[in-house]
Amino acid sequence: MENLRFAVFGNPIKHSYSPTMHHLFAEQCGLTSFRYTKELVEENAFEQTVHHFFAQGGKGLNITVPFKLKAYELATHHLTPRALAAGAVNTLWLENNNIHGDNTDGIGLIKDIMRLGISLKDKRVLLIGAGGASRGAMLPLLEAGCHHLHIANRTESKAVQMIESFLALQEQYPALTSVSIYPEQFSYSSLTDIPGEWDVIINASASSLSQERLPVPATAFSKATLAYDMLYTPTSETVFLLQAKQAGAAQCSDGLGMLVYQGAEAFAIWNHQYPNPEPVLKALRQALQQHA
Repeated sequence: MENLRFAVFGNPIKHSYSPTMHHLFAEQCGLTSFRYTKELVEENAFEQTVHHFFAQGGKGLNITVPFKLKAYELATHHLTPRALAAGAVNTLWLENNNIHGDNTDGIGLIKDIMRLGISLKDKRVLLIGAGGASRGAMLPLLEAGCHHLHIANRTESKAVQMIESFLALQEQYPALTSVSIYPEQFSYSSLTDIPGEWDVIINASASSLSQERLPVPATAFSKATLAYDMLYTPTSETVFLLQAKQAGAAQCSDGLGMLVYQGAEAFAIWNHQYPNPEPVLKALRQALQQHA
């Protein structure tokens, strides 16, 4: 029987739930020789560690901080449109002796929002933050039918830059997406100047990590059907979600489901079987609460 070896590379990596998650997926799909480990990789040894992993018969890798940009460079000639749009890679595999790269974070977000019973079609979406997590969500949000996307960032110029880079990339690669994308679909502001009300508000910044309340106008949340924080916690509560709830958001969710759904996408790329994420999400939530 073929030995199916996978891993997640990162630094730090101690608290990763990826091995637990992927072994649960493998169990569901009946893959008995499946092995998935978490590996602490030195920052200056990433490329050689990836090459060594695949040379030893490894099948697939998940990549986490701080290596997503290096993974993008490593797979630069064999990137999926999602990875190209995100400018970062979190999933690697070997195909015809070439390293291929994808970014499953954005589609993980979309599928978790769908799990919550919310359609993004024709919705006005507010995306907070202009870093890698935010950029990785842009194309999947638009492909899910988002009508208008507003990027709000502490430094407004970074939001402008992210939108301009995305539109330039679309011009450079017309086949990036089958969805028609227009400059008019985007807007931007600083956090304090967010205009109007939004259907879905996604926090892609690290604010909740530092327990920081964002200077976002309460009016932005008042008609929101969903406030979503990409960070996850044992209680499912974050500073951002408490802020959203107080301001009137109808539904709130942390990002544990995004982790599980992005993992399911990677698992399917490697093993050509799509697992059921929901029981795995439940198991991870319980594990998080037990270790709190």
